[in-house]
Amino acid sequence: PSPRSCQPNGINEEALRYEIEELKQKDLALDQEIAQLLSEGYSLEELEKHISLLHEYNDIKDAGQMLLGKLAVIRGVTTKQLYPEYDLELSD
Repeated sequence: PSPRSCQPNGINEEALRYEIEELKQKDLALDQEIAQLLSEGYSLEELEKHISLLHEYNDIKDAGQMLLGKLAVIRGVTTKQLYPEYDLELSD
């Protein structure tokens, strides 16, 4: 089979090259951002810990939002209406 017939959904070589180039640019930008943070005195371990804590925070926040949503359905109100009851800000 020709290389083109092996490509999923008819994606052409040019589109793949473009996507590869975009990923290379993102990789370079991230490397530059890491270098900047390191030059500001941050360590890789500190950055990794911070990222890990952000993921944990987002998971907990998602679980809280899910619970608020279920409670709102049970009570027949909107999630927004529950925020004051639990001293939450809409930006939370």
